[in-house]
Amino acid sequence: MTSPERLALEMGLDIPDFDLMGYYGADYGTMKPFHRVGSLLFLSGHVAQIGAEITHKGRLGADVTTDQGYLAARQTGLNVLGGIRQAVGSLDRVKGIVRSLNFVVCTPEYEEVHKVSSGLSDLFVEVFGPERGLGGRATIGVMALAGGVCFETWVTVEVD
Repeated sequence: MTSPERLALEMGLDIPDFDLMGYYGADYGTMKPFHRVGSLLFLSGHVAQIGAEITHKGRLGADVTTDQGYLAARQTGLNVLGGIRQAVGSLDRVKGIVRSLNFVVCTPEYEEVHKVSSGLSDLFVEVFGPERGLGGRATIGVMALAGGVCFETWVTVEVD
């Protein structure tokens, strides 16, 4: 089995260290970064943010393109990987991505929310492989998210 930690290193992924810098979710309200029940890890919301800076603001179908949304979802995925490390210490402990629930800020006419979420899913498959990295997924178009972010996800992970 390939080591996700080694793959992430070889890919040059910039995964945040939330033990060092703190989980940014506290900036959005009262919450803890994760909750573990047995082998299931429930991560709080993650967005496209580096440090305190939101990388992609706006609305898909208006001021954010599908390609930019895809990149926002991918950046969000890097933050999810940081959240997994914070919770269990290593990406190598991931047995599988169970599911993600994704929110895309968009105009009422925008119908490519699924393409945006693929930025997250594709990253997980690259890091964990198709067996462990591809989980269930739902994507919902919404009118607004905190701080003007265009993408947010909740992820549930099976860990050992």
